[in-house]
Amino acid sequence: MTELSRRNFIQRTAAVGAGVLLIGSVDALQATPASATPGKPLGYGPLVADPAKRLALPAGFRYSIVTEAGRTTLESGEPTPRNHDGTGAFRARGGGTVLVTNHEIREPWGTELPVPHVDGLVYDPAAAGGCTVVDVGRDGGRARERVGVAGTATNCAGGQTPWDTWLTCEEIDALAGKDGFTKDHGYVFEVDPFDPRANRDPQPIKALGRFEHEAAAVDPRSGAIYLTEDSAKPNGLLYRWTPPRSYKGGKGALRRLGPTDGVFAALRATDGAGKHVDDLSRATAVGTVYKAEWVTIPDRDGRTTPTRSQLGNGDVTRARKLEGAWWGSRGGASGAYIVSSFAREESPVQHDGQVWFHDPKRGTVTLVLRLAVNPDPAVDGAFDGPDNISVSPYGGVILAEDGVGVQHLFGATDDGRTFPLARNEAGDVEFTGPVYSPDRKTLFANIQEPGITFAITGPWRHQR
Repeated sequence: MTELSRRNFIQRTAAVGAGVLLIGSVDALQATPASATPGKPLGYGPLVADPAKRLALPAGFRYSIVTEAGRTTLESGEPTPRNHDGTGAFRARGGGTVLVTNHEIREPWGTELPVPHVDGLVYDPAAAGGCTVVDVGRDGGRARERVGVAGTATNCAGGQTPWDTWLTCEEIDALAGKDGFTKDHGYVFEVDPFDPRANRDPQPIKALGRFEHEAAAVDPRSGAIYLTEDSAKPNGLLYRWTPPRSYKGGKGALRRLGPTDGVFAALRATDGAGKHVDDLSRATAVGTVYKAEWVTIPDRDGRTTPTRSQLGNGDVTRARKLEGAWWGSRGGASGAYIVSSFAREESPVQHDGQVWFHDPKRGTVTLVLRLAVNPDPAVDGAFDGPDNISVSPYGGVILAEDGVGVQHLFGATDDGRTFPLARNEAGDVEFTGPVYSPDRKTLFANIQEPGITFAITGPWRHQR
């Protein structure tokens, strides 16, 4: 995710250039945004302004607020923490949904609206981040909210597991003694939404590496876990953790791993001619297919040299801002969607972006969406700066925008067309954590700052 200071800088200096939306599939290399599609509007139609200045939604849709930083309260009496980020949605026993929400708080303990330090659930008493667990009724109303894990830092996108737990990822690699922290950070922690006892004495999953984690996507067949890195100088990597032969998966299995169990490797992409691709931003044509190879990282804990710096540029493929990841299917293949928020090697003022699909069976990564620089950030039909991603049960994917100007949730169909789902009416703060409820009736999504979770309902099955 983007830090507030970086967002302010970009907003002050943004020079929005002319551009067109270049997203699509192999058969639709230059698709148009919804506003330019002839005939009926794509998706659910245009957005309707909200008199309450919260969310603009299509006609027939409504929202309710599930949690709001500083306004709603946890069952222990403390206020809801701030900076909502990645969110998972799980089927509650007896109906409803259980949400697990990350709180991307980088500052040490003592900052405003931290994740409360509940006895037995704290990793580092000097850290203020973590995640909360929220029970939501079938009507979208909040039943209760509690701490899942506390004392972690900069908890970002994360990811769901096939065995109904949540992987919360730290987008920071500070060692103990830095910034006041008393323990090393830059790890993944597993949170059980249903059993608070399983979350006691939180321990990092060191086998998944220590770096500036963003998101995680789990292959339900092989147990492999794909991990994105949002970093620079040098740019970040896409990692794959492959489990050892004895690994069976399931609740508690990751926690039992040793720090070097499994194989921890980074992507090395090659083009059709066998030439190494040094950065994913080299791909500008939707439908570009690269062969995916995986190179083992020598020291996954990266205590002396960061994991992204341990191999030469000729050995790995980098990307400036690797963000969301989600397991899904495309064209009959199962794989991981991977978002590169900036489709450029360097950090740009303009926020374009890419979405890739990794097919582990074919051993390929394919550019399936590319967003050009948004020519008019105030218009709902064009989008930039893709960030969090999830697969829609109604086809295609849902993306959270973290670009220039007005911020949206938007959908992208498998054939490469885009359409708006929601617009932040309160300001230019990014959306995070879009995810549907297991019964497909509610889309949950967050505004990151100060931190609000919305439950959006309406005629979802009528997507055009």
